[in-house]
Amino acid sequence: MIIADVTTPTTTPLERPSLSPALGIVIGVIAVSTASIFIRFAQQAGVNSLAIAALRLTIAALVLLPFALVRCGDEFRALSKQDALIAAASGIFLGGHFASWILSLEFTSVVSSVVLVSLSPLFIAAASALFLKEPLTARIIAGMIIAIVGGALIGLSDSGGTAPGQNPMLGNALALVGALCMTPYLIIARALRNKFSLLAYITLVYSAAALVLMIGVLLSDTSLAAADPLAYLWVALTALMPQLIGHTSFNWSVRRLPAVYGTIPVLGEPVGSTILAMLVLGETVQPLTLIGAMLALAGIALMSLKRNSA
Repeated sequence: MIIADVTTPTTTPLERPSLSPALGIVIGVIAVSTASIFIRFAQQAGVNSLAIAALRLTIAALVLLPFALVRCGDEFRALSKQDALIAAASGIFLGGHFASWILSLEFTSVVSSVVLVSLSPLFIAAASALFLKEPLTARIIAGMIIAIVGGALIGLSDSGGTAPGQNPMLGNALALVGALCMTPYLIIARALRNKFSLLAYITLVYSAAALVLMIGVLLSDTSLAAADPLAYLWVALTALMPQLIGHTSFNWSVRRLPAVYGTIPVLGEPVGSTILAMLVLGETVQPLTLIGAMLALAGIALMSLKRNSA
């Protein structure tokens, strides 16, 4: 999932000037599109969904931490109590985002899950208008209406049920909760993004989310173990591929390209994940689901284009 503000003009520690930004976008789309596939494999190997979310963020934070301590030590030493509280609050919502979205993949199709969780721009636009008094332009309103219609069609197409053992309506609801959690996360974390470098920022929020999820694992007595050793490979890949390679590529590339390219990360994952789910998992997409997904992504594009061109 897209969890960073890919249009934020900050410098990443993995910056390579010789790499084409367009190639970075391609790498990012491919990397983040694997998330739902690796998660499905981990779930099938017996790993609890909450454990997947906790381990994904923990591994990502542990990989980043040595680099962050070396390069961002001064920033961490200057961390105020208020900044620590903001990081903790953002970690709660980021952890909720991952926990609910990953759990949704147990109950509904990849295409429904990834499209619905990508509707966060809809909630962000509404929250910005209500709480931040940011105006809703005609383009944003049109995008919101189109996205809502698309989401409704996805829900309608799944209302008839799927394979035994699945509950698509529950899965769709969980995916929407994941999208909803991104709204306070991005609004709260805006203060940190403006004060810290990208490496320091993502290390703080990933660590906070990992801590929140690990507390959830302990309180719910959730096991981190799996009978199949291969499960740990799938979990590790969810951290390394979509979380670190994917989002780093996006953050590095988008700020070097015209603003219109900022919509590609938002739209690329649902499209890439759907293609991989069809090829790797053998999932089929119902016509009404496909129409709903196309409308939802078109609405997201309208909203994101306006925000990124501002």
